[in-house]
Amino acid sequence: MSFEENLKKNNIILPKAANPVGSYVATKVSGKMLFISGQISIDENGNLIKGKLGKDLNTDAGYNAAKRCALNIIAHVKKACNEDLSKIKSCVKLTGFVNSTDDFTDQPKVINGASDLISLIFEDAGMHARAAVSTNSLPLGVSVEVDAIFELN
Repeated sequence: MSFEENLKKNNIILPKAANPVGSYVATKVSGKMLFISGQISIDENGNLIKGKLGKDLNTDAGYNAAKRCALNIIAHVKKACNEDLSKIKSCVKLTGFVNSTDDFTDQPKVINGASDLISLIFEDAGMHARAAVSTNSLPLGVSVEVDAIFELN
């Protein structure tokens, strides 16, 4: 099954790939590598998913926030590939940042939201290396940010 068919089969509608709001680019191709800048947690209505895991949000809410980051990543991948996901060979790595309290230790469970979605859409090509990092703050007060590296065909 193609990556596009996986989106349709799972009733996934990608958000619009937003332009960056800072002094950077959303995507960068270097050789056969596609780098996706950090995507923050934004819900389906365009609202920021804010808060600190372990205080304002529980692990399940964080998982869903990370999933929303992955949807934005895929939207940027598709845009960078001229709307053709078949240009993707594999997802190489995700790095997830979790805005969390000092005693919160479930960062990997939170970032599983992004990992699970990438693997669902890209199947074996979606299996990736990963880091799940705790941080005391993220831009605009969001709960999760995830960046990605993909390999192109």
